[in-house]
Amino acid sequence: MNEQIQQLINNLIQIEHVSSTLYLAMSNYMNKLNLRGMGTWFRLQSEEERTHMLKLMDYLVDRGGTVELKPLSAQPSEYGTPLETFQKVLEHEQFVTNSYRQAYDYVNQVNDQQTLVIIQEFLKEQVDEEAQSQTIVDRLKLAENNPAALLILDQELGQRKPTTTGGTAPAAG
Repeated sequence: MNEQIQQLINNLIQIEHVSSTLYLAMSNYMNKLNLRGMGTWFRLQSEEERTHMLKLMDYLVDRGGTVELKPLSAQPSEYGTPLETFQKVLEHEQFVTNSYRQAYDYVNQVNDQQTLVIIQEFLKEQVDEEAQSQTIVDRLKLAENNPAALLILDQELGQRKPTTTGGTAPAAG
């Protein structure tokens, strides 16, 4: 594996690692607000991102590369309203998608077919990640400041279940 591909995969590992800790921090914040359903949704999202990180790590090792875990910055402890929080999620998922697109473009350019396949898998999953986030943002906008609507959405998001494939079954959509 060439050095540039190894660095690219390590960068993607770092992005997934940051995503996992970000969503864990958001889970704690929602639980603090007593929005336990949203807290559960974020906890499962954190676990999903960790699964992505581990898959990339295994891929890198299997290809003879070296995993380089870098220190993470501390995550904030507050994220604003539920709407503001999920807007941050949508922005973050768009950043992740763009990172995978750039990785795909580079890997395609250097013609590394094996790495291209794994990056394609993640790009495909990002369609769902952004769609889920957008749906939740849209529904929170519809709820506006209606406490009953917010509690119903919180309850619905709390019904999210992990899947056996590493992703999660969507709630709210």
